[in-house]
Amino acid sequence: MSTAWFSKALLPWYREHHRPLPWRETRDPYRIWLSEVILQQTRVDQGMAYWHRFVERYPGVKDLAKAPEDEVLRLWQGLGYYSRARNLRVAAQQVMEQHTGTFPTEFAALRALKGVGDYTAAAIGSIAFGLSEPVVDGNVYRVLSRVFGIATPIDSTAGRNQFRELAGKLMDRSQPGDHNQAVMELGAIVCTPKSPRCGECPLAAKCMARSTDRIAELPVKAGKTKVRGRHFNYIRIVDKRALFLLKRTGKDIWQGLYELPLIETEKAMTPKAFERWLGEAFGKGWIVEGTHGPVKHVLSHQVIHAMFWEVRPPKSFKPPTEWIAVRESEIDRYALPRLIERYLSAKRP
Repeated sequence: MSTAWFSKALLPWYREHHRPLPWRETRDPYRIWLSEVILQQTRVDQGMAYWHRFVERYPGVKDLAKAPEDEVLRLWQGLGYYSRARNLRVAAQQVMEQHTGTFPTEFAALRALKGVGDYTAAAIGSIAFGLSEPVVDGNVYRVLSRVFGIATPIDSTAGRNQFRELAGKLMDRSQPGDHNQAVMELGAIVCTPKSPRCGECPLAAKCMARSTDRIAELPVKAGKTKVRGRHFNYIRIVDKRALFLLKRTGKDIWQGLYELPLIETEKAMTPKAFERWLGEAFGKGWIVEGTHGPVKHVLSHQVIHAMFWEVRPPKSFKPPTEWIAVRESEIDRYALPRLIERYLSAKRP
C-alpha cells in the first residue's frame, strides 16, 4: 500500500503553517541538539529563553564542553530533569574528545552520545544531515495512532516497535528533516491531546480516529506511573551572616544541585519531634523559631511534601564539614531546585 499521500499532504501544510523557531533556521547540529534536549520535557514557550541563554553563553560545543558542571546546572535552573543538563555537558565533551569537535553524521555515533536516544539521534540526523531516520515522540505517537486507528499501547514494547516501523515507512526520504518536523508540528499545534483542531488538519480526510469517533480514545497507554510521596524537612539556621547549603549527591533527584540541609522522614514531623531529632544529631539546645509549609512540590513520579524549619542552634554547634556557608548576596551563584529557590525568594526582604 502506498504511503506517499501522507507526506504529500503534510509537507505543504508544514511549510505554510509551522512556527518560526530559531533552531529551524539552521542546520547546525549543535544548536539543533540543544533545542531537542531542552524541549524533551519542556514547553516551547518556556524552552525558548533557555535555548537563547545557552547559545549566548556557549556558542559552540567546545564552549559547553569546557564549562564547569555547577555553571551549566545554574544556567539550567528552573527546567527540571537536571540529568539532561549533566548529560549535555558530558556529550559535548564526547564530541570534543571522540570526534575532534565535530558532531558525528552517523545515526549510531549520534546515538552513542550521553543522553541521546533514538528520538534525539533521529532528530539531529534528519534535520542536520539528511539521514532517513524517523522520529517518534509523544506528538508522533498521537498523530499516527489517530490517523491510522492504532490501539496498541504506546508504552509497550510492541507499540514502540509498531509505531517506529510505521514512521519509517511513511518517511519522505528526499526531505527527512522537514518530514519529521512536520509530523511533530502537527501533533503540537493541531492534533493536540485535547480538543484537536481537526478542521485545520491536512490529514483529516484519511484519519481513522475521526471517521470512527475514537479521537478521545487514542493513543492508548497501558499503565499509569506510580507516584511516590516523600517528606523533606529542611533546616534553615537563623543567622544573618550566612546561609548553609549542601550539595546533593547520589542517584536521586536534583543530583549536583544545592539545597538546605535536610532530614527525610516517612511522615510529617511535629516541632517537638524535629527539635528532638536535631538534639540527637547535633547536640541539645536547638530552638524552632518558625516554620514555612508544608509545601507540596510535584515532580513527574514523586510528590515532595516539604517543611522548612527555621531554627536557632546552641552556641556549641559546629556545622558539618560538608555544609557550605553562603552569603545571601551570593546565593545566585548556586544552582538550586525550584522548591528551594522559591522558599528563599519568599524570605528575602
